[in-house]
Amino acid sequence: MSARPAASALQRPEGPARSTDGQLLYAVGDIHGRYDLLKDLLAQISADSAKVAADRQAHLVLLGDYIDRGPDSARVMQALVWLQRQGGFALRLIKGNHEQGLLGFLEDPERGGAWLAYGGAQTLSSYGVTPPDATEGPPGLVRARDALMDSLPASHLQMLGELELMVVVGDYAFAHAGVRPERPLEAQAEADLLWIRGGFLDAPGPFERVVVHGHTWLNDQPQMMGCRIGVDTGAYATGVLTAVRLDGPEVTILQARER
Repeated sequence: MSARPAASALQRPEGPARSTDGQLLYAVGDIHGRYDLLKDLLAQISADSAKVAADRQAHLVLLGDYIDRGPDSARVMQALVWLQRQGGFALRLIKGNHEQGLLGFLEDPERGGAWLAYGGAQTLSSYGVTPPDATEGPPGLVRARDALMDSLPASHLQMLGELELMVVVGDYAFAHAGVRPERPLEAQAEADLLWIRGGFLDAPGPFERVVVHGHTWLNDQPQMMGCRIGVDTGAYATGVLTAVRLDGPEVTILQARER
């Protein structure tokens, strides 16, 4: 499956201009196993940063949900390992609720089996593991967990254990799902950072920082609000993976689109 790049588009969210403390930032929305789109979008980001970096190192923030639902979770994870080692970016990897689901399944497969129903089965398949049949019961879940542990590269497991919950740069805070508006950033609960929708998406703001997040998508366009920027565009369903470039007061959208 191939993808085609979408031309970058300058979009200005509502509210005052924001600062990135002089850094060139790119944030990528939920990938969900779409290695094809990730590969094309990273090529766009590399070309774009070469044009605008002006001797600065580009900072790349990935907003979580790298796995599940799409067909190539294992390849996405290996691409992230490569980015960590030699990708040329200052890389920050944020944990999504789907990565938390995988970690929960590895720790306790009988209690973490719900993960399989919201995309985990596709992740097992991408690692060469046959998902358990419902008739297998708890033994099938344990069998699948053990097979995944045998197939999961140590580098992938280590990366999963090192994912961040939030990154703050200048006037921006990056989190997978969002924040609880009434709490200071340093007091946010992990469950909210991974899962929140109600109480955040409908909050008028302003927040302590502009929140750049994934987790919730409406269509193939990002959500450009005064208090938040939603970068998830449902790549596994829409065939569109989105990044936002933040550079001083400028906000620019880049997208890879399935042909």
